[in-house]
Amino acid sequence: MIGFLSGIPQIDGTKLLLLVNGVGYEVYVGQRLLAQSAGLQNQTLSLYIHTHVREDALELFGFSSSADKELFLLLLSVSGIGPKTALLIADQGAPAITDAVQNANVSFFTKLPRVGKKVAQKIIIELKSKLGSLKELKIGGLSEHDQMVVDAVMALGFDEQLILETIEKAEISELSVEAGIKVLLKQLQ
Repeated sequence: MIGFLSGIPQIDGTKLLLLVNGVGYEVYVGQRLLAQSAGLQNQTLSLYIHTHVREDALELFGFSSSADKELFLLLLSVSGIGPKTALLIADQGAPAITDAVQNANVSFFTKLPRVGKKVAQKIIIELKSKLGSLKELKIGGLSEHDQMVVDAVMALGFDEQLILETIEKAEISELSVEAGIKVLLKQLQ
């Protein structure tokens, strides 16, 4: 297996072509690393490599540090996450991902392509023991009453994650929808 490559980078669409001693290795990298590599003309780029083997393909995924590669492997260990989705998520950065997992921030993951609510919940559940958890994930969802309040406040332009964090603290279940909206708006301001 290939674990490390060092060579001259060339951009090939969404992939990086790394020229090593006359051989060009096609390597998938995150958008940030791809953009950084575009600025390296005739300079050497060193990448930690994960070799992903399937029945029909052998793909290389490159990372600028071993920590980035470890994060990618953690994401890849989540059932239902393939290497390209793991790369897309890992490109968001370790601090942001750790924070999203620790705070059970489902919307952080659902903003990314190919990641729905169930996959985001699965990522949080499976990685919280490895990255730590500050909050428990509410999988059951909101009651119909609370969802109506959240929808109304979101329509006013507030961030969904902030609303969900605030609604947990607010005691609005016994109030009417209109009164719940008012209470939530006061706490958000």
